[in-house]
Amino acid sequence: MNDRYDAGDAGYGAGPYEVVGYDEYGRPVYRQVPAQQAPQAQQATYDPYAQQQGYGYDPYATGRQQPAPSYGSGQQQPAYDPYGSQAPYDPYATGTQDATGYDPYGQAASSGQQHRVAEQTAYIPQQAGPPEDTRTQQDTEPASDGPDYRTEQFAFVEEPDGDSEDVIDWLKFTENRTERREEARRRARSRIIALVVVMALVAVGGVGYLWFAGKLPGLSSSDGKAGSATPVAAQKRDVLVVHLHNTAKGGTSTALLVDNTTTKQGTTVLLPNSLALTDDDGSTTTLAKSVDDDGTSGTRDQLDTVLGTSIQGTWRLDTPYLQNLVELVGNIEIDTNTDVPDPDAKKKGASPLVHKGRHQTLSGKMAVAYATYRAAGESQNAQLERFGQVMQGVLRKLSSDPSSATTTVQTLAQILDPPLTDKDLGAFLAKLADLAKSGDYKTALLPVQTDGTLSAQTSGSVVKDILGGTAKSPAAGSAVRVSVQNATGVKDDTEKARVVLLNGGFTFLEGGSASGSEATSKVLYADTADKANATEVAKTLGLPAGSVTKGSVSSGADVSVILGRDYEPSSS
Repeated sequence: MNDRYDAGDAGYGAGPYEVVGYDEYGRPVYRQVPAQQAPQAQQATYDPYAQQQGYGYDPYATGRQQPAPSYGSGQQQPAYDPYGSQAPYDPYATGTQDATGYDPYGQAASSGQQHRVAEQTAYIPQQAGPPEDTRTQQDTEPASDGPDYRTEQFAFVEEPDGDSEDVIDWLKFTENRTERREEARRRARSRIIALVVVMALVAVGGVGYLWFAGKLPGLSSSDGKAGSATPVAAQKRDVLVVHLHNTAKGGTSTALLVDNTTTKQGTTVLLPNSLALTDDDGSTTTLAKSVDDDGTSGTRDQLDTVLGTSIQGTWRLDTPYLQNLVELVGNIEIDTNTDVPDPDAKKKGASPLVHKGRHQTLSGKMAVAYATYRAAGESQNAQLERFGQVMQGVLRKLSSDPSSATTTVQTLAQILDPPLTDKDLGAFLAKLADLAKSGDYKTALLPVQTDGTLSAQTSGSVVKDILGGTAKSPAAGSAVRVSVQNATGVKDDTEKARVVLLNGGFTFLEGGSASGSEATSKVLYADTADKANATEVAKTLGLPAGSVTKGSVSSGADVSVILGRDYEPSSS
């Protein structure tokens, strides 16, 4: 805001200043009024308003002078009009007038455009000088056919802002960044949805395969429970009996190889030697005695009768052939449960042939030693379980191709018992090998009571579910059950007594070995009705009649025998 200007204080001269226009910022522009020489004759005294001059006073320096009016003698001149009613005010000196005679640009009506005197233009104190005019003469001169419009007449001119481009670029950058984030989110959601769909399809496919293969828990026919796809009795099974003969130390071990073609499940069923069977003449015998006396054919028929199953063939596997079979498949790997000494070791305390531990690799000789090993005081079932481990290890290494498996069987060069042939045995073992490799194979021990018979409670899980049969043990009371405990200090006396009792028509029950030896033998009976049977047992074993006495009898037996040092097997 400009202060009032006083020419006397500014130091620019003694004359007054007048407004000649406005600059582009709307500020007034002043110039010095040129000094005027008043005639001495017409002006006696100073009249600040120049009303007594012979010409009109132009206080705004428009360049015009009003002629002095003529008045009659004695008439007084009219008073000075400070608002310029006699000369229309033209502050911009444009020379234009409206219909009323008013010239807003300070030009006389009778004259043309008045040119400004540049050298007489001045500015009030504290006012910035005029900006440098870089326009050409052609730009500054207005067109002759229109009004003279200058830049300073328009105070609100929109000029391009240099920051607008930066703002636009920033908005574009922000918009693009937001779009990229949204696109990334959309892609992530698409990937997650695709992954979930793939996983769902895989899960459905897996469940469908398990259902088709009959391996779903609760729905699989291999469960052998109510609700299975196929009843247990209606499932088809292929069964083969294997007798392992220990040619070095004697004795046999028997197992059933079962292929359930309905449930795609393979099983090795271990049969204890004490299993009670019925001979062709109706007498009771054991599995071990049947294998020795009746051979493969008679034993197979007896097993069918007791277990209620159908066995297709018998495979007699002597220990030398087992050793060759393990060598042919390239050794086996099993988890051993005990150390097995080397049977060929000449010194005691030598390193064991088979070490106890997981994932033990066994050669043919080691496999035979482990399958037939029975430690002192162990039951026959412990040795039988080792035999089952070896058989499953062989199946895991045997080829699943029937032709290759048949070639392996033929390489053994053993003579098979009819009606079993090399091709039939090879094809059967190949199917079991495939189940063993896929994990659909297990080993089960047939639970037998102390008298060698089977009960529905103990054998139902094996006889009914695995074999699909019904237990038909010899009727109780058909033969006298005799339990024999060896207290002679001679291990072989038990086996000799067993043979004698079986030949005499008695059922032999293994009573184990006593911790110490006894001098005399004892034959005990618990019921008076069994006294006659006890006396008959003593005669069969060659023991004196005085050895028969009433006492405690082993569970499941009618008569118990404790063999002492007086027992002489040769006299039996």
